[in-house]
Amino acid sequence: MLVSDDNRVRTLTLNRPQALNAFTEALYDTMTVALRAAADDDAVAVVLVTGAGRAFSAGNDLGEMQARFTDPAFRSGVQGFEGMINALTEFPKPLICVVNGIGVGVGTTILGYADLVFMSSTARLQCPFTKLGVAPEAASSYLMPRLVGRQNAAWLLMSSEWIGADEARQMGLVWKVCAPDDLSSVANRHATILASKPIPSLVAAKRTIAAPDRPHIKQASVYENAEFRELLGGPANAAALAAFAQRPHCD
Repeated sequence: MLVSDDNRVRTLTLNRPQALNAFTEALYDTMTVALRAAADDDAVAVVLVTGAGRAFSAGNDLGEMQARFTDPAFRSGVQGFEGMINALTEFPKPLICVVNGIGVGVGTTILGYADLVFMSSTARLQCPFTKLGVAPEAASSYLMPRLVGRQNAAWLLMSSEWIGADEARQMGLVWKVCAPDDLSSVANRHATILASKPIPSLVAAKRTIAAPDRPHIKQASVYENAEFRELLGGPANAAALAAFAQRPHCD
């Protein structure tokens, strides 16, 4: 992960471009620590999350997911996925996601925690849970219906189909769609506007918006995690991971 500060805006850039910024256990740990550090840093008013290269994030690293069952030496992260979700749920300051390229799985569901989402007009989003034979994650079963409505959420979480930037904006998942060359400047301009405001006021506004949802997010995560554990490594998931393992890919 790359970390940079400018005008009280901290930018966290997922930096595994050759793996399309897929999340490993190590990256979940790094993101969790970075979010908590930004929350505690009085010099940071706003956090912006984006990706390096041509992807925002391709979601969970499927090679590492398969290693859970095939590699006796596999070790979970200290914080892991659940640690990152807890850090996102509790994050007290404005959070902006800048979707510069494809967002898959958690690369889409993380948007449910953003206060503002900017998306490149050429980017696409996908929640491939049914394709992978698993359940929704990241409290998306609660957050997505709240954001985009029941039927849009059902399609997003059940179909495993891609949606484009304009469709994501029409659904309400994305606030602004920008030309690729304008994305960073537009997002940073809005982040700087927010960052110019008093941090206690920003925190108070965020708390009044987010606090009512936090118990529901935690409960949805309990349900989802139970369903995910039940399906992970099952026939459909094992077949999907085996098919992935046979494809050429790089880290």
